[in-house]
Amino acid sequence: MTTNRADAPRSAGVLPPSAVPRPAAAAGRPPRGPVPRTLPPPRPGRCLRRRTAALLPAADCLATAGAALLALGTAAAPAALAALVPAVLLLHHRAGLYRPGPAPNALNDLPNLLGRAAVLWCAAAAVLAAVDPGRALPPVVLSGAVAAHTLLLCGGRATVYRARRNAARRRPRAALIVGADPAARQLAAVLHARPEYGLCPVGLVPPAPLPPGGPAAARARGGLPLPWLTSAPDLNRAVIRHTVRDVVFTLPPYGDPHTAALLRRFVDQGSAIWLAGPAAAREGHPPHAGTDQLWGFACRRLDTAPPRHGGRRKRALDLALAGPALLVAAPVLLGCALALRLADGPGVLRRQQRTGRDGRGFTLLTFRTLRGPAAHGEASRRSGPAAHEETNQPGGADDGGMSRVGRLLRRTALEGLPQLWNVLRGDMSLVGPRAEHPRVVRQCTQACPEYDARHRMRPGLTGLAQVHGLRGGASPEDRARFDNLYIDSWSPWQDLRILLRTVAPPVRRERG
Repeated sequence: MTTNRADAPRSAGVLPPSAVPRPAAAAGRPPRGPVPRTLPPPRPGRCLRRRTAALLPAADCLATAGAALLALGTAAAPAALAALVPAVLLLHHRAGLYRPGPAPNALNDLPNLLGRAAVLWCAAAAVLAAVDPGRALPPVVLSGAVAAHTLLLCGGRATVYRARRNAARRRPRAALIVGADPAARQLAAVLHARPEYGLCPVGLVPPAPLPPGGPAAARARGGLPLPWLTSAPDLNRAVIRHTVRDVVFTLPPYGDPHTAALLRRFVDQGSAIWLAGPAAAREGHPPHAGTDQLWGFACRRLDTAPPRHGGRRKRALDLALAGPALLVAAPVLLGCALALRLADGPGVLRRQQRTGRDGRGFTLLTFRTLRGPAAHGEASRRSGPAAHEETNQPGGADDGGMSRVGRLLRRTALEGLPQLWNVLRGDMSLVGPRAEHPRVVRQCTQACPEYDARHRMRPGLTGLAQVHGLRGGASPEDRARFDNLYIDSWSPWQDLRILLRTVAPPVRRERG
């Protein structure tokens, strides 16, 4: 499917010069009505956002220094700043005051600034009174310090925001808008008419696959001279060509599987995700605390930070549990290897190709439970979820090729003990999505678009889908839904809970 363009009124918006349709003057006569204003090309990268992130802390430091000089004088101010400045930066960072929206306003920050200034100066006054009672701050001086600090903070932020708007007006950033008509088209027109928001729309993304009719249907729906990006190649070309780093959703991104897959795609490529329209204010009262506005459209930034995916904390938990477990299980591993060697001959380990994090392949280690190299080759040639499950479950189709030792290892789940080495190597995690063969991954991804999002995290020995009985023979949709839910809501306690449900048979059989 190719990129589809839609004709629209000139007043709605324009693309960068290379993508704008030829004006009517090319036909031999000047256009009627006002000539549309052309925006400068979108700015690649995040230079403006980085400058704002650096200027706001600098402005807060200057405001804190000025308030300390006014309240404490030149003698005590330098010593107090060593404690006040880090405290201000920490409090403002935790409150999200260094991540402004597309239309920041110093007055919107006033309640947060006032509250944190009051807490900071009350704590400073208490410490000063405890250290030197003779220099305790009177209530009038304390109130004046809070007021002066708040005013200086607001003044500094107003200056930074004004400079940010001027820079954004000169060089807006390329942005994609995800949504359906008319909301996506109206928002694109607003962003074009208001360049101070710093977002220049370069494409529209429908929230669901195109209805029957293909390009003609897309052309009829559009109202802007912007392309409708209706396929993965279209999105890739637009992102690379315009260096897109901002994506605006006009509807809840978790509303359906297709939109959720789009969200994960943009998050993985490092884009800033914005939610605009009624969904940004959560359609209720009170509105979300971080809600801003884009010329009447509620807008806020979605928190899509990687901590939801575990990261270093999850890896530390794996090492803390898998290392001691491998030492404790070393005698059992040696006993199993010796029993297999005596019963089935040489070659006690089975090496299988599996798909890991970010689609990278790795070698999965298990004990070889099938007799002879011919049976092992037959099992490795199987394809499809059902056949894959047969080679990993007791009583499967290959049980006839097992010795008593191999059957015992499968029934007691000791077959997978060597996978602890995969965990220590970093190929796997204790808890995560099920590790699948590349053939199975390709088949399931074709059947379910969200299946590929499971590879945002390392595969695990067990997982949320497994403890609910969803293994290789289950539907790809069910497994993808459970695995993505686990990744999006990751926490150390959730990992421990899944491990307990795995090792405790009465709890493991529960499907709730």
